[in-house]
Amino acid sequence: MALSDWLASMTDFDADALKRLVTVTMPFGKHKGTLIADLPGNYLNWFAREGFPPGQIGALLALMHELDHNGLAYLLKPLRCHASPE
Repeated sequence: MALSDWLASMTDFDADALKRLVTVTMPFGKHKGTLIADLPGNYLNWFAREGFPPGQIGALLALMHELDHNGLAYLLKPLRCHASPE
């Protein structure tokens, strides 16, 4: 998913997407099993350069990239207290 596509999709922002960042794990690759919220910035940057995968996982990766890139990952801290991994 291109960044422009992701931004266009944000007009219909799903508030539960933030909660999914702290409950959904990476389903493939080097960081398989890692919470999306815990993925390293350089891994998220790679997806931003190369393209996010389609579907929900791509949207979550793009959202996490934006939060991480803009120094807003701390906003997820309160959500971690009430989350249980999916």
